[in-house]
Amino acid sequence: MRGGVVNAFGFLKSDKRLLRAEPDFRPMARLLQVNWLYVLLVCLLAGVGYIALYSAGGGSAKPFAGPQMVRFGFGLVMMIAVALVSPRILRMLSVPIYLLSIALLVLVLRMGHVGKGAERWINLAGMQFQPSEFAKIGLVLMLATWFHRIGNERMGNPLRLVIPAILTLLPVVLVLKEPNLGTATIIGVIGATLFFAAGMRLWQIVLLIAPIPFLGKVIYGHLHDYQKARIDTFLHPEHDPLGAGYNIIQSKIALGSGGMWGEGYLHGSQGQLNFLPEKQTDFIFTMIGEEWGFAGGIAVIGLLTVLTLGATLIAMRSRNQFGRLLGLGIAMDFFLYCAVNLSMVMGAIPVGGVPLPLISYGGSAMLTMMFGFGLLMSAWVHRNERDPGFEDEDD
Repeated sequence: MRGGVVNAFGFLKSDKRLLRAEPDFRPMARLLQVNWLYVLLVCLLAGVGYIALYSAGGGSAKPFAGPQMVRFGFGLVMMIAVALVSPRILRMLSVPIYLLSIALLVLVLRMGHVGKGAERWINLAGMQFQPSEFAKIGLVLMLATWFHRIGNERMGNPLRLVIPAILTLLPVVLVLKEPNLGTATIIGVIGATLFFAAGMRLWQIVLLIAPIPFLGKVIYGHLHDYQKARIDTFLHPEHDPLGAGYNIIQSKIALGSGGMWGEGYLHGSQGQLNFLPEKQTDFIFTMIGEEWGFAGGIAVIGLLTVLTLGATLIAMRSRNQFGRLLGLGIAMDFFLYCAVNLSMVMGAIPVGGVPLPLISYGGSAMLTMMFGFGLLMSAWVHRNERDPGFEDEDD
């Protein structure tokens, strides 16, 4: 399309915008353009994680807080390094990264380690790695590249949606086979978000979601026994208070005992006396609520909200389709992490084993999220790049 650039929402950019000087892309200039305020907020969130994990370790940096900070330090360096990478290079790497993520998902099904009834981990260089976390980043990169290539105006052709639909369904199916329903759902929602943000037509969306209400019974019938038990426990946790309902009951007790201001740091009864299970991973927010109370919990939720909104604003500031979709994909990934974990520990949804990003203990979620933040920073650093995919392609 000559004489302008069409962005993700169909608005025509003027030729004057295209004639503006592009930013200096030398390494030092790129480094100065990193959104350091956002990086500071990420470090603040990791600091909250350190404080919570120090408490989960009984007032010691071992075995949780210390290793987590080492991972975060490595992740922070990786985040800044990825932020300096040009979107053109990221688009070139999107296919290899996506294929690698699919290969790892296949590998975990063949030789993965079993934990809590599912095969989700493989050993890489002596460290347990969860490929499903990496698959989310691979999908975001792949879909952002695909929709960048076809352009907004071509989204009206249903045939253009077949390949990205397959690209989305492939990791969803592989993760379901582990089985990991929670992460598979998150991957599917991230994919649907990018479809919508790329300009999917309203009638296409209606056709896509129309069958979902009718599939509920079919999906439930194919769930594993432990997944059905989670749903039953969610509905009636009091039926098995010492078994399947134990986790969520203890979580609610801990949150309630925190009151407005909490029981005090390192003085939470449920957490310190080990009544609270998985306190360093899935239920880390429960420890925060017990020790710091409603006020501390709201402060953490506020920080998570600011990071989510900040990621969304960074995505919207990008003047090219790839940067917008990349940023929105990472923002949605982070939001779903937070929403699912917080809802889970409060008893609003069934327990699904989704960590709270940068706070829960774990290497896979930490490093993949930091890699995602690096992609977000790359979208910000290169936000003023024009989008040749739209002006050079013929309709």
